[in-house]
Amino acid sequence: MSSSSDLEERASDLCTMAAYNTNVDSIRATEFPMLQGSNSPGQAIIARSLQTTDTTYLDHAGTTLYPKSLIDDFSKDMVSNLLGNPHSASTSSQLSTRRIEDVRLRVLQFFNADTDHFDLVFVANATAGIKLVMEGFREQEHGFWYGYHRDSHTSLLGVRGAAKAGHHCFTSDIEVDEWISGQDTQQEKPGDVFLGLFAYPAQSNMNGRRLPLSWSGRLRSSKPGKHAYSLLDAAAMVSTSPLDLSNALDAPDFTVLSFYKIFGFPDLGALIVRKEAASVLQQRKYFGGGTVEMVACGKEHWHIEKHSSLHEQLEDGTLPIHSIIALDNALNIHRRLYGSIDAVSGHTGYLAKELHDKLTALHHYSGLEVCEVYADPASCYSDSRTQGPIIAFNLRNSQGDWISNTEVEKLANIRKINLRSGGLCNPGGIAFSLDLEPWEMRRNFSAGHRCGNENDIIGGKPTGMLRVSLGAASNLRDVNTFVAFVEEFFVEHVEEMQRPQEVPSLDCEFYVESLTIYPVKSCAGWPVPLDSSWNIRGEGLAWDREWCLVHQGTRTALSQKKYQKMALLKPSLDLESGLLRIRYHGPIPPLTPYEISVPLSADPTFFQRPEDGFASHLSQVCGENIFIQTYASKEVANFFTNLIGTPCTLARFPAATTGLSTRHSKAHLSPYDNAESPDPKQRPILLSNESPILIISRSSLNSLNEQIKLKEGKAAHSSVFRANIVVAEDLSSSPGTEQPYVEDGWKSMRVGGGVRLDVLGGCRRCQMVCVDQRSAEKNEEPFVTLAKTRRKQGKVFFGVHTALGDVAKGQMPMIRVGDRVVPITDG
Repeated sequence: MSSSSDLEERASDLCTMAAYNTNVDSIRATEFPMLQGSNSPGQAIIARSLQTTDTTYLDHAGTTLYPKSLIDDFSKDMVSNLLGNPHSASTSSQLSTRRIEDVRLRVLQFFNADTDHFDLVFVANATAGIKLVMEGFREQEHGFWYGYHRDSHTSLLGVRGAAKAGHHCFTSDIEVDEWISGQDTQQEKPGDVFLGLFAYPAQSNMNGRRLPLSWSGRLRSSKPGKHAYSLLDAAAMVSTSPLDLSNALDAPDFTVLSFYKIFGFPDLGALIVRKEAASVLQQRKYFGGGTVEMVACGKEHWHIEKHSSLHEQLEDGTLPIHSIIALDNALNIHRRLYGSIDAVSGHTGYLAKELHDKLTALHHYSGLEVCEVYADPASCYSDSRTQGPIIAFNLRNSQGDWISNTEVEKLANIRKINLRSGGLCNPGGIAFSLDLEPWEMRRNFSAGHRCGNENDIIGGKPTGMLRVSLGAASNLRDVNTFVAFVEEFFVEHVEEMQRPQEVPSLDCEFYVESLTIYPVKSCAGWPVPLDSSWNIRGEGLAWDREWCLVHQGTRTALSQKKYQKMALLKPSLDLESGLLRIRYHGPIPPLTPYEISVPLSADPTFFQRPEDGFASHLSQVCGENIFIQTYASKEVANFFTNLIGTPCTLARFPAATTGLSTRHSKAHLSPYDNAESPDPKQRPILLSNESPILIISRSSLNSLNEQIKLKEGKAAHSSVFRANIVVAEDLSSSPGTEQPYVEDGWKSMRVGGGVRLDVLGGCRRCQMVCVDQRSAEKNEEPFVTLAKTRRKQGKVFFGVHTALGDVAKGQMPMIRVGDRVVPITDG
C-alpha cells in the first residue's frame, strides 16, 4: 500500500506533467527563437504552404536544443564572476575550484549517485569517456578481453582494437543472458590471467530500443563477472530519461554520457566511475598536468600521483572551467522549464507513440505500407522501459521499392525539417535491421558508398535509414508536421498514379535556344553570345567549370548548397583581353572591389608556387580527391572571402597543366522505363558534378511551371537548372504541340553541322535548384513540384546528361545558338 507521502509525490508529478504539456508551446516561443522562421521574402512560399516558417527539429538524439535563458544566465554568470585556472591559490582560482566541485556533486545527485560509491570525471563527451576507460584496460599486463552488444555506438566498437585478449560481439540479448548465466560454454571468458570489459548502450542511438539495465548487476554477481567489468553508454538514454544509480551494487562500473544531449549546452561529457572499479583506471601510464603531486625529469625519471580522489588522477590538464560553470546553469534552467527528467520522459514518450502510430498507419493506394519501421520486437512505444523517443525507418513506394533517403532529406531541408539519415554511427544495428551481410557492405564500399553520399540503395537494399528523434522541447506540431510531410510527398494515391504519360513524336524538330557556360563552379553562368560558334571538347563546352572556389582551410570546393551568395558572382570571358572577369551583383562590403580578373592562360606565376611552400593542393570536389592550384594573390582571396563570408580563394583545374582531366562522368543507369545499361565509356570532366554537358528542354520547363502555378508557386527560371544547353521545339510547330520530357527517351542527338552528343542518363536533382540565380534567395520551388511529378525509382530527375560522341580526326566540333537538333531514339 502506498503511503500518504507517496501519493502526494505522484500527484505532484502528474501536476508537473500536465503543466509541462500545457506550457511546451509557450516555452518554445520564448526559449527557442532559433526555431522561429525568418520574415525574409525568400520564405514567403514556404510560409504560405505550411502556415508557418518555423523549423521542425527532429534530431534530438544528435543534440537537443539549448534554451535562450540558459545562454542568458551563463552570460550573466561569466560577466559577474572572475574565474581563474583552478591550479592556483588565488581568489579567482579558488572560486573556480569551488564551483567545479559543486557542479560535480550536483551531477552525481542528478543521477542519484552517492559520493561514497561514485566519482565523476569530466571529459569532452561520451566518446572521450570510453577512451579513458579503454586506456586503463589497455595497460593491464596481459591485456583484456572485450565484449560488446550489437546495438553499440561506433565509439564502443572502437574499443575492440585495443583488446589483446580477444573480443566478441553479442548479437542478441539472449546471447548476453546466456553468457552472464554461464550457459554459453563456447564463448571465451575473462579469467585469472586477463580482465574483461563488457559494454553496451542503455538505449540504441539508432532506433531507441532500451536494453536491460540489470545486466551490470547480474554480471557482477555471476561467474563470468568475477574478472569482468561493465561499461554503460548512457548518452542516448539520459537525453530524455532518468538514470538511477542509487543502488551501487547493481550499477555499471563505468557510465559515460554527454551533457549536450540533455541540455543542448555545454559541449561537455562525464565518466561516472564506481569507486570499487577505480583501480583499473589507475593503471594507465600517461599523466597530465594537475594529476600529479611531483615530477622529476633529467637525472631521474619519476612522478607521484595525486591520491585524494580518482577524478584528480584522471582529469588531465586544466579543466574546461567555463563549460562546467555552464553546466550549473543548465541544471538550473532544465529544472525550471521542465520540472524533472521524469516529466521529459513522459512527454517525449507520448509524442513518440503518436508519431510511430501515425507513420505506421500510412498506406499507398496499393495497400502497401509507406514506412518500414525498425523496432525491436520486445520494445513498445507505450513503455519507456523498453523504448525511447526515436523512430528509425525507411520509405517504400506503392510498388514496394525503396525511396532514396537522400531524396527524403533534400525535401526535408526545403521544408525546414531537421532529421538524420545514413548509417547513424550504429554499424551493428544497421547491418542487422537491413539484413546486410559483410560481403554486401564490402561490395557497397567498393561501389562508392560512403555515409552521407547519394549512393544509398545498392543491390536492391538501402545502405542506411532515416531517424527522427524527439526531445524536451518537441511538441505535437512537430509530430503532425512530419507526418503531413511524408503524406504529401511519399504517399501515392490512385489519382496520382493515373496521370497520362507523354507519347514522344518522331517528326518534331528542335533547336538550340541558348548556350551557357559556368567558368567558376557553382557561380553564375555566362551566356555564349548569339553570334558565336563555341567549341565542344571531350570535357564539355570550352571554359566550362575550369575554376572553383575552395575553402582556405579544408581545400574543399564550395557550392551554392551551402553558400547561396555564390549565385551573385557573375563570371564573364573577355576573350580579347584574355581575362576571366568576375563581378559581384549584390551589396559590396567596404574596401572590396566590385570586380577582379585573372588570365585565361594557365600562367604558373599567378598560382601559389613551390618556393612559397605551396604546390598542387589536394582538394575535394563532389567527394572526389583531385589536385588543384590556388591563386597566390591575397587580393583574390580577400575578394571572395569578403563577399561569400567564409575564408576562400580561387583555384583552377587542371592545375596549370596540359594533361587530360583526372575526373570522369558518373556511370548512371537511366531512370526511365525500358532502360538499357549506360554507355560504358569513361567521359572526362573538369569540375562539373557528373557529366560534361547538361541539357534541359524548354517544353519540359514550361510544363513544370504550369504545374507550379497551379499551386500558386513561383515559376522557375531556366537558370536554376544550370544547364549548358537549352533546347526548344521549332517555332514553326503548331501551338499546343509541345512535348515535355520527350528528351527522356533520347539516346543521342545530332546538333548543327554533324556534332553528336550521347545521352548518358537523367540528371538527378537536389535542393540547389531552389536557389534563385538572380537574387540568391532560396525558394521551395521547383524542387517540391519536381519531387511530386518527376520521381523515378526514388530519385528526382530533370534534364539529361550528355557527352561529345566520336569525333573524326582533325575535326573541331562547334555549336551555336539556333543550331538544329535532331534527336535519335533508336541508339
